[in-house]
Amino acid sequence: MPVTRVPRRPTAPRLMAVTAVALLGFLAWYLFSGRGAGLLPQDSWGPWREKRVHDWSVWVRVNSWSDAAEADGHYGKADDFTLQAYGTSATATTVMDGARFTLAPDGELTVDGPRAR
Repeated sequence: MPVTRVPRRPTAPRLMAVTAVALLGFLAWYLFSGRGAGLLPQDSWGPWREKRVHDWSVWVRVNSWSDAAEADGHYGKADDFTLQAYGTSATATTVMDGARFTLAPDGELTVDGPRAR
């Protein structure tokens, strides 16, 4: 009895398609969860808004596409800090007065320290 061979469809195109979909899904999750906010276009960031905290001048902006925020704080020319809350909160402690600034990804800025009352 002769052996009948059934032609198999190539699996390489299927495997490539599944891999491409998985990579695109991972990339979308990475960018829009806030972890890849540095890779997003500059237009996706909102305007810088000033928040006065004690004698500190802190500028905060929030990304409109993902869960991310950035802050830039200055105490004259004496001290400064930069925070990048990409997906999770970021914290910085100042050298001058020991104030601890925490920036949430939604742009909320809190301060804790010797002068926070």
